[in-house]
Amino acid sequence: MKVFIDSSALVKRYIEEPGSSRVGELIGKAKEVAVCIVCVPEVLSACNRLVREKRIDSKQYEWIKKEFLLDLGELMMIDITSEVIIRSIQCLEKGALRSLDALHIASAIEYKCGLFVTGDQRQMNIADAMKLKIEVV
Repeated sequence: MKVFIDSSALVKRYIEEPGSSRVGELIGKAKEVAVCIVCVPEVLSACNRLVREKRIDSKQYEWIKKEFLLDLGELMMIDITSEVIIRSIQCLEKGALRSLDALHIASAIEYKCGLFVTGDQRQMNIADAMKLKIEVV
């Protein structure tokens, strides 16, 4: 199955929290895993926030960043194209949603994923309205 993972779910691959084992399982079983290009700064931003909050230290951050950047070579990276922008506008018109979350959903639609994985309830609601098969982790 082609799996699309948004940033809120992908970060669970590197930070142990509820849903982390399921994310690993889904990635392991997937035929192909895709992410939107915006996940790169989003995942690293989340990890930097954890450093500022003293939930991880700088050594852990550097390890996460190294592993994450290596893993990106194994993932299908979905660029922000005109089609993705048009789809993201359709997502934004479905209900309350942040613009980057709309880009994740739009990228998943353009990728024609078999499963959209997210850790964000609001994003899940719009992804459902856009007829994606969803798993919340």
